[in-house]
Amino acid sequence: MYRILLLHSQHNNATIIHSMLSPYGRRTLLTILLASALFCMAGLLLLSGAFQLIVTILSTGLFVFTIYFFRDPERNPPGDPTAVLAPADGRIVLIKKVSHPFTGEESTCISIFMSLFNVHVNRIPFSGTIKTLSYHKGTFLMAFDQNSMQNNERMEIGLESDGMRICFTQVAGFAARRIICDLAAGKQVQAGRRFGMIMFGSRLDIIVPRKVRIQVSKGKKTVAGETVLGKADI
Repeated sequence: MYRILLLHSQHNNATIIHSMLSPYGRRTLLTILLASALFCMAGLLLLSGAFQLIVTILSTGLFVFTIYFFRDPERNPPGDPTAVLAPADGRIVLIKKVSHPFTGEESTCISIFMSLFNVHVNRIPFSGTIKTLSYHKGTFLMAFDQNSMQNNERMEIGLESDGMRICFTQVAGFAARRIICDLAAGKQVQAGRRFGMIMFGSRLDIIVPRKVRIQVSKGKKTVAGETVLGKADI
């Protein structure tokens, strides 16, 4: 009986740990685990004394930080169907009026900067249908640089719901060199659902039409899938 309870407990703990980590980072986690183990073993075999300790600490620290980076906590989206949700954790660094071919004139662009210490899993801001997906190669400016919106590598996503269009863009930063997006044109999506991530520091821009009343200001911290950026007049 004790053995059964122990195995059940171990299974539950493994399930909890597995569910807390983003599936988008499993390959990277495995790669860094192997690299850290090899680095640590090399240090133990080739070095001595304080140098062994330093290498062990650095190897362990790298793997622990990678686990921390790929954390994926559950979120509770509000039930309001008019709410436009933040697609990323981070801090709002820009709010400005724009004219956009997908969302129309007098739209509003909200830029969210994600530091290395934010959760990097991205979430759908509004329920609807994915209409467009457009990947652009580009440079790797610092994500907080406003020029990164047009010049950096990015994935632009257009979503439509009952005639209302929203565009949101994953923008790679200086350290971020991999954009993950599991969406496809024609796919029905729900607000708050995970759809991808950007590796290691980046930003996410969202453009909403003028019928959305903005309820946030520059400098506000956001929680993906929970923070309400604005409400649509529908």
